[in-house]
Amino acid sequence: MAPMSATSPAASPAISPATSLWERYQAHLVRYKDMGIWLDISRMRFGDGFFAEMNGKAEEAFVRMKELEAGAIANPNENRMVGHYWLRAPKLAPTADLRDEIETTRESILGFASMVHAGEIKGGMARFSDVLLIGIGGSALGPQFLSEALGAAKDPMKIHFLDNTDPDGFDRTFAKIKSLSTTLAVVISKSGGTKETRNGMLETQARYESEGLSFAKHAVAVTGRGSELDKAADKGGWLRRFPMWDWVGGRTSVMSAVGLLPMALQGLDIDQFLAGAAAMDAKTRIAKTSGNAAMILALMWYFAGDGKGMKDMVILPYKDRLVLFSKYLQQLVMESLGKERDLAGNVVHQGIAVYGNKGSTDQHAYVQQLREGVPNFFATFIEVRKNRDTVPFDVEPGVTSGDYLQGFLRGTRSALYENGRDSITISVPRVDAFTVGALIALYERAVGFYASLVNINAYHQPGVEAGKKAAARVLALQGKVRAALQAANGSPLTASQIAAGTGSDPEDVFHVLNHLAANASNIERSDAEAPGHETFRFR
Repeated sequence: MAPMSATSPAASPAISPATSLWERYQAHLVRYKDMGIWLDISRMRFGDGFFAEMNGKAEEAFVRMKELEAGAIANPNENRMVGHYWLRAPKLAPTADLRDEIETTRESILGFASMVHAGEIKGGMARFSDVLLIGIGGSALGPQFLSEALGAAKDPMKIHFLDNTDPDGFDRTFAKIKSLSTTLAVVISKSGGTKETRNGMLETQARYESEGLSFAKHAVAVTGRGSELDKAADKGGWLRRFPMWDWVGGRTSVMSAVGLLPMALQGLDIDQFLAGAAAMDAKTRIAKTSGNAAMILALMWYFAGDGKGMKDMVILPYKDRLVLFSKYLQQLVMESLGKERDLAGNVVHQGIAVYGNKGSTDQHAYVQQLREGVPNFFATFIEVRKNRDTVPFDVEPGVTSGDYLQGFLRGTRSALYENGRDSITISVPRVDAFTVGALIALYERAVGFYASLVNINAYHQPGVEAGKKAAARVLALQGKVRAALQAANGSPLTASQIAAGTGSDPEDVFHVLNHLAANASNIERSDAEAPGHETFRFR
């Protein structure tokens, strides 16, 4: 068989038939014994020469990562550094001012949360019992994942989320809050102009005011200095403002005030969370592939998808607490790696699709297709070795529910491999703040390494900005459509007639008209066989 090229891992020499899976497991297992975290890649079918042939790309990725951590401009579109690694190791920040800001912010968060818990800061007569976090994307998903993974019934505050601009979603969340008078609202937006977050804030403010409460006395902002939100919070006399720095991207912001403030308010251990990330960074900062779990993870992604994202990443954590981990990784991986062009400007259409839920739930859902359907994926099993903190319970003599969970994980892993499906297994001792911090750090660095391996920029997101601009055009069109209906004085108009008068696309106009008719009581829609014949008018 011809030697594999560095860009075609699928052509790698076959696994030696003399090597048993047990030998392969021992040869390729990465174990951080002091952290209790293991990475098993033995069920990925890379050939014996794969790592040697990828060595050049790996060495270049190590160099780029070192430059990134030293403060190089990593996002040329916005001329900014990318410094989420400094959040758990402030001494690595390139300037004393940045180091001081990171440390001061953390201390301020802890102090504020302590005062809230003690009742020294409150919105009225009673101490705060709930937190309502208003944000979207990385400004909500990270805190949601942490709350689900680490929260407990004994937490001093219960947390709720408005993470969309869905009015029904707003209503459902407000219905779960017992009293706004004892609810602290945390609004998170770097620019302050994110429409979904602004909408949630405005609806929340209106709810407080409708109950005769001062929103300002219940509100905290996490935002960029000088942003629209920062100015509004300052002018309105909100309880506190915490910074979001331009060198921290939303999808990697969970160790900034974005994640640490809700963690501290909920009573979760932010010190151990940061310590876990720092410990993983120390392990994976070493510029050597052997023993570097983040680089090995990135190389496995490269191998699985032939360096082109040809296979999806299925995340299967066998622990209820980690149910949102796949959703968290979906943003981290897909927003970072889903890029049209490489660093040289060539069209490459890079990316890895991520999905998943949890085991063993998925064994009753899509594992059937994983084993016998289209082999367009590789799986990542996440094993949590500690079953529970309470007394074990036997569901059968000598067998617990956790034993079944372990059996399902190992059984599914074997069943997939036997049918030619590759998988990675990450094993952790338990779900706690330290381990969750370490897992996030592992994937953050793996994403950075993989981006270097395929020569793209992981730290900008032009596609997201394009979507925002398109949404703004739709809202501008809605204003024109409404004005055209008003000008017709009750006469019915078709989408084509309005489009002709506004210089717009008739399908866009039709969708706007249907949205208005479904939500405005004074706009009437007449049904017809074809969309082009339907008419709309003001009653």
